Amino acid sequence: MLTSAETGRVGPDTDLGGVFELAQQLRVDSVRASTAAGSGHPTSSLSAADVIAVLAARHLRYDWQDPANPDNDHLIFSKGHASPLLYSLFKAAGVIGEQELLTTYRRAGARLQGHPTPVLPWVDLATGSLGQGVAYAVGIALAGRELEHRDYRVWALCGDSEMAEGSVWEALDRAGRRRLGNLTVIVDVNRLGQCGPTELGWDLDAYARRVAAFGCRPLTVEGHDLAAVDRALTQATEGDEPTVVLARTVKGRGVTEVADADGWHGKPLPDDLADRALVELGGLRALTVQGPAPSPTRGAVGSPRRDGGRAAVDLPRFEVGEKAASRAAFGKALVALGVRPDIVVLDAEVGNSTHTEDFGEAYPERFFQSYIAEQQMIATAVGFAVRGYHPFASTFAAFLTRAHDFIRMAAISQVALSLCGTHAGVEIGPDGPSQMGLEDLAMMRSVLGSTVLSPSDATSAAALTAAMADLPGISYLRATRGAYPVLYEAGEKFPVGGSKTLRHSKEDRITLAGTGVTVHTCLEAADRLAAHGVAARVLDLYSVKPLDCDALVRAAAETGAIVVAEDHHVQGGLGEAVLSALAARGAAESLGGWAHLAVRDLPGSGTPEELLDSAGLSGTRIAEAALAVLGGRHRTSAHQNPQGNPQREEAS
Repeated sequence: MLTSAETGRVGPDTDLGGVFELAQQLRVDSVRASTAAGSGHPTSSLSAADVIAVLAARHLRYDWQDPANPDNDHLIFSKGHASPLLYSLFKAAGVIGEQELLTTYRRAGARLQGHPTPVLPWVDLATGSLGQGVAYAVGIALAGRELEHRDYRVWALCGDSEMAEGSVWEALDRAGRRRLGNLTVIVDVNRLGQCGPTELGWDLDAYARRVAAFGCRPLTVEGHDLAAVDRALTQATEGDEPTVVLARTVKGRGVTEVADADGWHGKPLPDDLADRALVELGGLRALTVQGPAPSPTRGAVGSPRRDGGRAAVDLPRFEVGEKAASRAAFGKALVALGVRPDIVVLDAEVGNSTHTEDFGEAYPERFFQSYIAEQQMIATAVGFAVRGYHPFASTFAAFLTRAHDFIRMAAISQVALSLCGTHAGVEIGPDGPSQMGLEDLAMMRSVLGSTVLSPSDATSAAALTAAMADLPGISYLRATRGAYPVLYEAGEKFPVGGSKTLRHSKEDRITLAGTGVTVHTCLEAADRLAAHGVAARVLDLYSVKPLDCDALVRAAAETGAIVVAEDHHVQGGLGEAVLSALAARGAAESLGGWAHLAVRDLPGSGTPEELLDSAGLSGTRIAEAALAVLGGRHRTSAHQNPQGNPQREEAS
């Protein structure tokens, strides 16, 4: 095996010759790791090796033995496919060994995955969906300056292909407007993407004009000139504006046979070519890297992560029968949660509708306006979560669909954050279908490890908002626009995974199951059925994921028929969740009757009452569906409750 005499430590006091050797080592190890794995992106790693070597040796203030040090800088590989370069850096830092790099990269069950994830303690969050890393970096930089008051710097390595993503420019706009001088983005402008040249190629001036237009400082540099890179990174740490270093590089740099050659994206070098590449790169080295050490920040805020002695939360109280919107209860509950220093709230310029502005008035230092940039709002929330805060982010349910990929990636990053989507369903009325969240339950149920909650009244909305603050993973609360009667006494408990049975008797012939607004129309339908002599059970399935399987199985067994009503499209919502739960418990086949009422056609404008009726979700239409399920056979129940007084039992 080819060897080299290059050994020793590379750090801030090392001359550029030593930094060059480190860069060559990173290239060699990137080739070796990807060739051994039989997959990966070595050419994308080779282009950025010089920049990363200079950064790691001279500018990245990081204690590799203590990745939890709150004063560490943060390095985010937005171009996560260049993971061979990142993992080669970890090897040079001495935190992973050669055997792990060469035998586990991209293997099943290994932590050196194809794209970085926080299973590695030196990785803040998952990347690999291009266009997201810069947005996350903005969130972490904002947390450092506005919440923690620490001097750490955030460095993000970005590929030139992902500069076509609008989310990158949303991020740079936020960074420029907030003057995040603690943020440096390094763009590896290597000209070649997956399918040929990038949109702008090596036109650094065009990139620079765009960067400057978004309020950031562009610095153009020859990315393989170590001295020039060093000067640019030094300049980036000076001043109070975010900096974007535009580094002109060559994809596959250092290996003549693939340098600036199309068709090598995402392809490991074959064994024979890899052997020739190692010779050309100067062989193996055993260099270690240790850049400047982080230093404690005076006046920094302690970790927001709470221990056992957390502040008591006094939730808002609502009187049974009063009309209140669940979105308003959400806002009031956020204010109550504000006594906890880990709670931060983000808005997308709809705070007077979602009621997040209530928190902003009470705790302006922990309220962040993202404007109409939902992707950046979620990315900022992820950045806050990385730093130990629990973020709540809210907008209309329909507009969260724009940020679904960011939500999906947040789940891969295994962060805890809470989302609220308001104005869900046709219930919103005259604004029309563009404003109606009719896909949100399906979207959020599909997110790995998510919790999906849909309260029917203000009391349950407040309680579930508070519960979300302690949930792991991604939690979602679906809120109504309209005000509806409060069903539950203050202090009622709403365990996640539970439900409420609002009507029940031994004579129940059918179960009406709803969530959110349809709980109220199910109650109305139960009154109408009682007038026909039909006793109906009413379930409030406020926890859509996880679902209360016990209550559903019991209802199926005791009533024999179920009608599910949801203000959502047919696909992916409550009805499918109920059927899946019953099937998993072997109870679906024994159902004597079933109906799924949901929004099946394109809605238009109208009053909430008109639109709910048109979708088959009014009390009248639900009662008609129930009678159809029962085949029109009625019998009088001795336990009917025509006055509509709730007879509740809890299930959890």
